[in-house]
Amino acid sequence: MATPGAASAELVIGWCIFGLLLLAILAFCWIYVRKYQSRRESEVVSTITAIFSLAIALITSALLPVDIFLVSYMKNQNGTFKDWANANVSRQIEDTVLYGYYTLYSVILFCVFFWIPFVYFYYEEKDDDDTSKCTQIKTALKYTLGFVVICALLLLVGVVEDAFEGTLQCLLYYLLYVIIFDKFLQMAHQVHNQHIGSGDMESYANGLAALSFSISSLTLIGMLAAITYTAYGMSALPLNLIKGTRSAAYERLENTEDIEEVEQHIQTIKSKSKDGRPLPARDKRALKQFEERLRTLKKRERHLEFIENSWWTKFCGALRPLKIIWGVFFILVALLFVISLFLSNLDKALHSAGIDSGFIIFGANLSNPLNMLLPLLQTVFPLDYILITIIIMYFIFTSMAGIRNIGIWFFWIRLYKIRRGRTRPQALLFLCMILLLIVLHTSYMIYSLAPQYVMYGSQNYLIETNITSDNHKGNSTLSVPKRCDADAPEDQCTVTRTYLFLHKFWFFSAAYYFGNWAFLGVFLIGLIVSCCKGKKSVIEGVDEDSDISDDEPSVYSV
Repeated sequence: MATPGAASAELVIGWCIFGLLLLAILAFCWIYVRKYQSRRESEVVSTITAIFSLAIALITSALLPVDIFLVSYMKNQNGTFKDWANANVSRQIEDTVLYGYYTLYSVILFCVFFWIPFVYFYYEEKDDDDTSKCTQIKTALKYTLGFVVICALLLLVGVVEDAFEGTLQCLLYYLLYVIIFDKFLQMAHQVHNQHIGSGDMESYANGLAALSFSISSLTLIGMLAAITYTAYGMSALPLNLIKGTRSAAYERLENTEDIEEVEQHIQTIKSKSKDGRPLPARDKRALKQFEERLRTLKKRERHLEFIENSWWTKFCGALRPLKIIWGVFFILVALLFVISLFLSNLDKALHSAGIDSGFIIFGANLSNPLNMLLPLLQTVFPLDYILITIIIMYFIFTSMAGIRNIGIWFFWIRLYKIRRGRTRPQALLFLCMILLLIVLHTSYMIYSLAPQYVMYGSQNYLIETNITSDNHKGNSTLSVPKRCDADAPEDQCTVTRTYLFLHKFWFFSAAYYFGNWAFLGVFLIGLIVSCCKGKKSVIEGVDEDSDISDDEPSVYSV
C-alpha cells in the first residue's frame, strides 16, 4: 500500500520531468528562431517575441502527457482508486492542471491577440524612415485594438453559448474569472465560493467555456494551417531527403552555358547599333532583360563556386546515406500517422454518435496503431511523454518544411519567404504565429489518433458480470476491470482537463473531423506532387531573392 507521502513523491516526478522539458523547449526555440532570423535585420524585440510565443505553445502541448499521467496514476490497473486518491486529493490534482491550462492559454491569447500583432505593426511602421517611435507605437496600438476586440468577442460568445440564461452579474464574473489568472484567479475563486454559493459549479463551467471557445477558435485556424503546411510537409520533407539536391558542379556547368548564351544575345543586339543607329524600343527592352539575366547568372556562379569548394558540401555528401535513412524513416512515420488518422476517422464515421455530438465514439471499434501503442506506453512513464514529444517535434519539422516550400501567402499574394539566416522580423513573427497555431492543433490531432488515451489515459473501471458456475447452481456476480471510454460512469473515470478544453463545443469537434479528411487529402496530393518534382537546386531561392548580397554566399551552403 502506497502512503500519501510516497504517492506525492511519485507525482512530483511527473512535474520534474515537465520542468526539465521546459528548459529543453526554451533552448530549442532559441536555436530555431536564431537559425532563421535575418543577420542584417535582426531585432531584439521580435526575436524575443517569436521565441516566447513558440515556447508557450510547446509548453502547453507538453502539459498533455502530464495531465494524462496524473489522472491515470490515481487508479490501479484493477479499476479501483488508490487509497490516497480521495475526492479532495483528486480535485486538487485536477485543479492544479486546470489552473496550469488557464495560465498558459491566457498567455497564448495575450500573445496572439495583442503582443504579436503589436510588434508586427510596430516594425511595419519602422520601415518608414521618417516615422518617429511615438507614431510607430500609436499606429501599432490602433491596429492591435482590432485584435483585442476580436478576443473579447470570442470570450463573450463562449460564455453566452454555454450559459445563455445567465444573469449579467454572472456574465461579468465569468469574464473576470477567465481574464484574471494566477493569484488573482485564486482570489476570485474564494470570493466566488463565499458569495455565489450554489452557482459555483455553473460559474466554474462557464469560465471554462469562455476560454475553451477562444482557444478552440485558434485551434480551428491552426487546423487550416496544418492542412496547408503540415500535410504537404509530411510528404515533401522525407522525399526531399531521399532525393537530395542537384550536383553543384553540374549546376555550375549549366550556369556557365547559360552565361555564354546570354552574352551572345547581348552582343547580337549591341551589334545592331555599331553604325550609330539607335536601337528600336523592342531591342532596348530585350537588352535590359538580358543584362538583368546576366547579372543573376553571374551571382549564381559565385554562389555555386563557393558551395562546390566548401568543406560543408563535402561533409554533407558523406552524410548522404544517413539522409536517405532519415527520409525513409520519416515517410514511414508519415504513413503510420496517415493510417492511424484514417482508421480513427473511419471509426467515427461508422460508429460515432453523429455530428450533433461532435462525432464522439463510445469505445474503440476500429483500433489503429497509435491508439494501441500510447496507452501501453503510458503505463511506464515517461515513455508516452517521449513519444508525444517526438510527435510534436515531427509536426514542427514537417510544418516548417511545408512553409519553406510554399511560403506565407494571403490568398494569391505571396507575403514572405522563409530562408535560413534571411527571414525578416515580420516574416519571423508570421512564422512563429503559424507554428503556434499548428502546435495548438496537435493536441486535437493526438486525440484523433488516440481518443481513449487523451480522454482517460490507462484508467480502468469495474463492471459487474454474471458468471454461471458448474459446481453451484445459480449465477454469481464478479467485478472485472474495463478500459474507460466515453460510456463509462463519471464517478469511476476521471476525464483529463485537456479533453474539457478540446470538446466543450460540439461544432468545433465536427469541424476538426471534416478537417482530418481534408488533411488526408492534401497529404496524398502533396505526396504525388513531391514524387513528380525533380531534385532541388543546391541554391534554390537564390535567383528569386532580390536582397541577396554578393558577400553572403555561405548561407546557401548549409
